[in-house]
Amino acid sequence: MKYKVREKPISMPDVFTHKPGTDQQSTHYCPGCGHGNLHKIIGETLDELGVRENTILISPVGCSVFAYYYFDVGNIQAAHGRAPAVATGAKRAQPHSLVISYQGDGDLAAIGGNNIIQAANRGENITVIFVNNAIYGMTGGQMAPTTLPGQHTSTTPRGRSVRNEGPPIRVCELLAALDTPVYLERTAIIDPKTIGKTRRAIKKALQIQKDGLGFSLVEILSACPTGWKLPPPEARRWIEENMLEYFPLGVYRDKTKEERPAEEEYPIEDVAAVLGLDDDTGDVSPDRSGEGEEVHEALKIAGFGGQGILLLGEIIAEAGMISGRQVTWLPSYGPEMRGGTANCQVVLSSGRIGTPLVSRPNVLVAMNRPSFEKFAGDVTDGGAILYDSSLIQDVSAPAAVSEFAIPATQIAADLGNTRVANVVMLGAYMAINRSMGRDAVMKSIAIHIRKKDLLPLNEKALHKGMEAVKSAAVG
Repeated sequence: MKYKVREKPISMPDVFTHKPGTDQQSTHYCPGCGHGNLHKIIGETLDELGVRENTILISPVGCSVFAYYYFDVGNIQAAHGRAPAVATGAKRAQPHSLVISYQGDGDLAAIGGNNIIQAANRGENITVIFVNNAIYGMTGGQMAPTTLPGQHTSTTPRGRSVRNEGPPIRVCELLAALDTPVYLERTAIIDPKTIGKTRRAIKKALQIQKDGLGFSLVEILSACPTGWKLPPPEARRWIEENMLEYFPLGVYRDKTKEERPAEEEYPIEDVAAVLGLDDDTGDVSPDRSGEGEEVHEALKIAGFGGQGILLLGEIIAEAGMISGRQVTWLPSYGPEMRGGTANCQVVLSSGRIGTPLVSRPNVLVAMNRPSFEKFAGDVTDGGAILYDSSLIQDVSAPAAVSEFAIPATQIAADLGNTRVANVVMLGAYMAINRSMGRDAVMKSIAIHIRKKDLLPLNEKALHKGMEAVKSAAVG
């Protein structure tokens, strides 16, 4: 007699070590929730296809935001609704990987509605697993775009009104109106029969991506007993009695057997020409003289909006590129463009950069006191803090961090324009870090300063900043 043993998939660890708490054998999902079934189906399918090592799972905001607890694959957590955009970036950066966007209805059809439409329309070679439980499950059972007419939720206590809130959005039907998607199917998690069909649909969608055919989406009708305030058996019956009529199961697009047009080739030389990167004027040609040096600088530059914080980061990043470095620049600012908080993160490296995020900078440039107080403790041992001592007094850096008090605003005022205080700080940074040459920095300033008559002033500010370091070391 033959036996078929159902074990936990290799793609799912035996113990969920990432899950906090003492119970690492169970999931955080409510009893009767369909996510558990889907996780097992996905894990088993990844095992069958032999793609675990190449899989990247995108988990945005929703009940499944912690999906990385349960899969032994690569994972990226995305902002609410932005999973298709993140999946697009992951797939284009790693085209041989298998990228799965795992989304709920509030995430995909509400805040992420435009993201999913545009990814589908572009024909991104990703797979979207779309869990439709007709409600916002994670945040308290509010009405979702898929909530049924008359359905009671915490934000529609009298039932959804088509006149007020419009009818539910049918995602498969909506995306089927586009020419590009290859495969769209709606299934359900109700009983063994529907679970089997869901398994086959997910395997087909992942195989389509593995074969490089294009965009695929599987929509799964799933129960939310907690949000619906029903016991699990009744919740599954509620899918049959209410959701199936409005969301019919079936295949809405299958172009897997259609002939595909040949892919267009875009040589990198053509991209460079379009972007003007093959300009032979010599103004921004890379200086490769220091390319053999090992460099990895992680900077955080912070202050008020209006102090040229983001511009300073741009100038450093551009100078890094001109010096032949790998660079990233990531801005962050408050709702007030002037007077609000602003900071940017810059990475300069002689090698490949894994992430633009700088949580532990080795250099902090602080242009106001709140920035010093907020970020000084993040600087790595052996790093440096440069701060504008015209605006920041009576502070001290952590013991293992070098501290440079630069009176940048006062120096800039003496030069006749306080707006070049950021360039004074740039000069100070150059004096303590030799990874960028003066010529590269001046080329970068010339690119980013629109008024060319201000270049001599900026050059003076740069020189004054470099000089200021000589007497700026604290302790």
